[in-house]
Amino acid sequence: MNYLGGSRENIRTDLAIEAREMLMGEVKEEIPGVLATTEVIDEITVTRVEVTTPEAEKKMGKKQGCYITLEAPGLRQKNTPLQEKVAQQFTRELQKMVELQDDTTVLVVGLGNWNVTPDALGPRVVKDLLVTRHIMKLEPQTLGEGFRPVAAIAPGVLGITGVETGEIVQGLVEKVKPDLLIAVDALAARSLNRLHTTIQLADTGIHPGSGVGNKRLGITYDTLGIPVIAVGVPTVVDAVTIASDLMDHLLLALIREASPDSPVRAVAQSLAEGDKRAVMEEVITPTGGNLMVTPKDIDTLTEDISRLIAGGLNAALHPAVESDGTGKYLH
Repeated sequence: MNYLGGSRENIRTDLAIEAREMLMGEVKEEIPGVLATTEVIDEITVTRVEVTTPEAEKKMGKKQGCYITLEAPGLRQKNTPLQEKVAQQFTRELQKMVELQDDTTVLVVGLGNWNVTPDALGPRVVKDLLVTRHIMKLEPQTLGEGFRPVAAIAPGVLGITGVETGEIVQGLVEKVKPDLLIAVDALAARSLNRLHTTIQLADTGIHPGSGVGNKRLGITYDTLGIPVIAVGVPTVVDAVTIASDLMDHLLLALIREASPDSPVRAVAQSLAEGDKRAVMEEVITPTGGNLMVTPKDIDTLTEDISRLIAGGLNAALHPAVESDGTGKYLH
């Protein structure tokens, strides 16, 4: 999560696509140093955003690098054929983002708190991963061809372990010496429509807990010395953002319907031009602090999307596994 500047200040989003949308909503033109392309593949909207300059990094609030977003609204309807298509596309995008050799050792880290469903994506993905590093060291003949050494861990969160997640990962990387690390985490979105319908891949690493405003040691190339791919799915939206959007719609309706000399119109225009978000924070903060909103069927949605990602990872990391989101062996 990054706090964006200007009128976007304090609007939480981990998605580069949303950061770009908000910035373009203000400047009404393309952003120098930000390259973006969008295409639709099998009902999946694939958007690639590349932040190429320090100036663009500062404006976007996103590290320089490549961000790939897969959007498929039908994922909320338990659409199995669509889930398979998304898993296959996820596999293709991940394989294009990193160069995997036959002997590449991969460490997958499932970030988050397994006791809190909106934050349990990482641990649930790890649960369904095909881990092979121990087998390839002890009995490689039992696997056959088409497998890479893959290890995985769900290290928990600071409140459970008393240890920074970044410190745990650093120690593990020093011992295991993987060639690549893939971090899976739940994200925060700006839009309710993107909850559990969007997957983001980024080659910039990740900061655990950033989606809910926590400042933690980063899991990045700079801290670990190896490439880090971040995979995330938005599971929460800031309540203040929702309330602010609702106020926007209400004020626009009042301005549109009221007569030009109406006191109601004058008040609505004054609020619309002021800091609506500050008003929302004054109302919400005393009753519950930083409230985050998630769908009521979060259990089912998290289980479905975690299996999809695990299946896509299995297929991307092991050539002997089918790329359909099920993680089945080819032989």
